[in-house]
Amino acid sequence: MQEMSKAGAGAGTFVVLPAIDVLEGRCVRLAGGDRTRVTIDGGDPAEAAERFAADRAPFLHLVDLDGAFSGAPTRGLLECVLATADGTPVQVGGGYRTAADVDGALSAGAARVIVGTAALSPGFARDAAARYGERLVVAVDARDGLVVADGWTSSSDLTATELAAACADAGVRRLLVTSTARDGSLAGPDLDLLASVVNASGLPVLAAGGIASLADLARIREIGCEGAVLGSALWSGRIRLAEALGEAANPNVRN
Repeated sequence: MQEMSKAGAGAGTFVVLPAIDVLEGRCVRLAGGDRTRVTIDGGDPAEAAERFAADRAPFLHLVDLDGAFSGAPTRGLLECVLATADGTPVQVGGGYRTAADVDGALSAGAARVIVGTAALSPGFARDAAARYGERLVVAVDARDGLVVADGWTSSSDLTATELAAACADAGVRRLLVTSTARDGSLAGPDLDLLASVVNASGLPVLAAGGIASLADLARIREIGCEGAVLGSALWSGRIRLAEALGEAANPNVRN
């Protein structure tokens, strides 16, 4: 598979993915996903993709924030990032709520597509899992234990563990779990949330939200997650990508 050939990933490998969150054409970090609270302006997403690829990131995590808020992917954004990613696999999310949109992203060259709001429909999740297999990632975005949708602007009555278990039953292969309250906070990951989803689903889980240190990465790995998305810690300079990749390659989990 494309992601395996670039990343050299295998069973037991812990993967670190640098985040490229794009709002109005700029890389940004938002506090709690609030588009009015930009904490970091990181410039051009194509330049970021080129830089992370040069630093040997195994995967790029591209989030189309405008797409997440509007409900439809931003035209040309994925292609712009892919053009400078130098073959580094890209998983993309934000506004992918129809099979046609997912098909379009995969045809453009995305290795995986992240689906959030649409996956709240059991029928969509089951059909998408059967159609896309490993190329599908379902986002479990949670606030106070409950799943949020529509760019994190609306709440549901579904718990994160309920959604995770439903995804496993539907045949989904991978989850991305984010504590929305901690996203952009550098307050540390919600380990209880992550552990509960890992245990409820039995699926590979990518962790996001609040990660601030190499020790956080070690703890995430220790509870059974297959990888982590690095956002504010990376963009603020608290963690260098080379350090994070070194931690991911280290088989000795810290205490």
